[in-house]
Amino acid sequence: MSEETADATDDRRRSIREAAVRLLARREHARLELERKLTGRGHAPELVEGVVADLAAAGLQSDDRFAEVFVRSAVGRGHGPLKIRAGLRERGVDGDAPLTGFGDDEWRDYATMVIGKRFGAMPPRNRAEWAKRARFLSARGFSSDVASRVLGRLDELP
Repeated sequence: MSEETADATDDRRRSIREAAVRLLARREHARLELERKLTGRGHAPELVEGVVADLAAAGLQSDDRFAEVFVRSAVGRGHGPLKIRAGLRERGVDGDAPLTGFGDDEWRDYATMVIGKRFGAMPPRNRAEWAKRARFLSARGFSSDVASRVLGRLDELP
C-alpha cells in the first residue's frame, strides 16, 4: 500500500472515529446501532466495523452499558419485558441478560402502575373495559399472564 493510500485510510478512520464519538457523547449506542448509523452516513462498512471495535476495546462503546440505559428508560416509559427484549434485539443486544434482575412481582407492579396512570385506580367494570386494558398492556409489552393478574379474572365480570 502506498503512503498516500495509507494516509487517506487513516483520515477516513479518523473521520469515522470523530463521528462515532460525537454520537456516543449524546447517548449510549449499541454496537450494531452505531455501525448502522455510521454506514448510513456514507462511511465504508469495513472501516466502520474496525473503528467501532476499537471504541469498544477502549471502553467508549459498551453494549452492556447501552442495555442498562435502554432498560431503565423503557421501564420509565411504562414498557414491559416483551417490548424491551424486542427493542434490544433490534439493536443487536441479547435481550434476556439486562432483564435478569426483574421478577414477576416487579413486572406486575409496573403493569399496575401503567394501568393506573392510563385508566385510574378503578378496576374494569365489564368485559369490554377489561379487554381494552388488556390490549393496552399487550401493546406496552406485558404478557397476557401479567395482564390477567393485574386486571383480575375476566370470568368474574358482567
